[in-house]
Amino acid sequence: MDQANIRNFSIIAHIDHGKSTLADRLLEATGALTKRQMTEQVLDSMDIERERGITIKAQTCRLHYKGVDGQEYALNLIDTPGHVDFSYEVSRSLSACEGALLVVDAVQGVEAQTIANAYLAMEQDLVIIPVINKIDLPNADAGRVKEELESLLGIDPDDVLEVSAKAGIGIKELLEAVVKRVPAPIGERTGALRALIVDSWYDNYVGVVSLVRVFEGMLNARSRIKLMIQGGSYDIGEIGTFRPASVKEKSLGAGEVGYLVPGIKDLKKLQVGDTVTDASSPATKPLPGFRPVRPMVYTGLYPAASEDFAQLREALEKLVLNDAALSFEPETSEALGFGFRCGFLGMLHMEVVQERLERHHQLDLVTTAPTVVYRVLKKSGEWIEIHNPAKLPSSGDYDEIHEPYVRATILVPDKYLGGLLSLLTDRRGVQKGLTYLEERRVMLEYDLPLAEIIFDFYDRLKSTSRGYASLDYDPVGYRVGDLVKLDIKVNGETVDALSVIAPKEKAYYRGRDLAAKMKELIPRQMFEVIIQAAIGSRIVSRETVRALRKNVLAKCYGGDVSRKRKLLEKQKEGKKRMKSVGRVEIPQEAFMAILKIE
Repeated sequence: MDQANIRNFSIIAHIDHGKSTLADRLLEATGALTKRQMTEQVLDSMDIERERGITIKAQTCRLHYKGVDGQEYALNLIDTPGHVDFSYEVSRSLSACEGALLVVDAVQGVEAQTIANAYLAMEQDLVIIPVINKIDLPNADAGRVKEELESLLGIDPDDVLEVSAKAGIGIKELLEAVVKRVPAPIGERTGALRALIVDSWYDNYVGVVSLVRVFEGMLNARSRIKLMIQGGSYDIGEIGTFRPASVKEKSLGAGEVGYLVPGIKDLKKLQVGDTVTDASSPATKPLPGFRPVRPMVYTGLYPAASEDFAQLREALEKLVLNDAALSFEPETSEALGFGFRCGFLGMLHMEVVQERLERHHQLDLVTTAPTVVYRVLKKSGEWIEIHNPAKLPSSGDYDEIHEPYVRATILVPDKYLGGLLSLLTDRRGVQKGLTYLEERRVMLEYDLPLAEIIFDFYDRLKSTSRGYASLDYDPVGYRVGDLVKLDIKVNGETVDALSVIAPKEKAYYRGRDLAAKMKELIPRQMFEVIIQAAIGSRIVSRETVRALRKNVLAKCYGGDVSRKRKLLEKQKEGKKRMKSVGRVEIPQEAFMAILKIE
């Protein structure tokens, strides 16, 4: 395909504003799939995506479109996620494009991730085509949404397109806008090969498969390539494009997006953001790649059966190849045995990874309560990072604990403002801005501890605003906090997987509620189970799970009372011995109970 007739564009939007449905209509309008082949959310290939109604992985498809000028165009479409937890996925996808469709719901209007994704596109100097979707709904208000786009993002209302992805309204005009507004890619096809690895995944039959954008030169089938950052040379097994099914190609030229199978079986030898070049005549300088992503939430993943540890490691290695935002390292817990401390971008990211591991790799996992990364200044002047609360030194060994903060942007109807301000104050938020966008909507900017966001904040935000508030956040560094470690002891032994770091003023209440929750979740044993919440050496709460007891007096129909007392004493001694050797099995729900308490 002539480079002048190629258009690379992405679809970006807030979650549930109709990206995947719009992608379906584009596939249908360009004849990529027939009516019989069409299903809802074609590009959402994972069953988890369909069940949750969200896009998790960016998907690509080459569309062939004949414009009104009579020319044939190749449109490389990338459908991206909308949730804040997958913003890294969006930024990688945008790096392969020259333009982006910014989709906004005609009813909901501009929301938090709409603004965040628009800024991501602006940072990469992409041409933005604003699109108002769902104009066929009875309560759609395209005029109001245009005003919001103009006031918040400086977008000219005359540039905005109005479509209905569900009804197929305005799709032809949208395709024409892509052809006319999005510039053709640049790059010499005669120069040295430089192609960026945008995404990768593992295929059981061919090994590693990489999604690439060719910026310079030609990528030819059966040639030998070199990875410029990671090192190593490999023979290409296959190259091609997605339409949306994979189609083999003989070559990919500068400006094109496709896939390659480099014949790599070792998952550690390839990383997203690396530059592919020709092994015989390599380029001198790699492409910029991507900024390294820093996980914001950590949790422990342990196999329920210890013999599954190796299988869990292999499954995580495959997932990391597919999900560059995921990180993991081995760790050991006295309560749970061998497992991994995994880093995620947020709670939804964590839930999706856990579900993929359990469903796609047939693993039964135990997950500990999530925590953020704390920085601790020791008495010696050394700084250390704490990913696991159980690893926090004793209070006499450090001077300060610093916790991560985020700048949260919240859009909410003004009638819910009072309840939301109360919630943000309760979560130790510091107000940085309050702007009325119009008569009915307010944009709040708050600095919040990240730890307060991962504890049921999103659920409380939605319930307080009846589901109308939207949230986006970006890290703004670390600040010193008045924090303490809260331990849970079961029969005198500290359960390291239940340790949490909490604000000093909330630690007592959190310990009391957590101990009460443990009492509900830990099943009764043949011996008494004592649950304690402790801050350092001070016990702040205690609960007791009563022992199951056999009625040893049932066979006594009379006689001296000393006989009954003797039987009860014997039973008591037996319970004491049992308690000293007995092991309490703590259920999975107990490790996540910290998220359920107020």
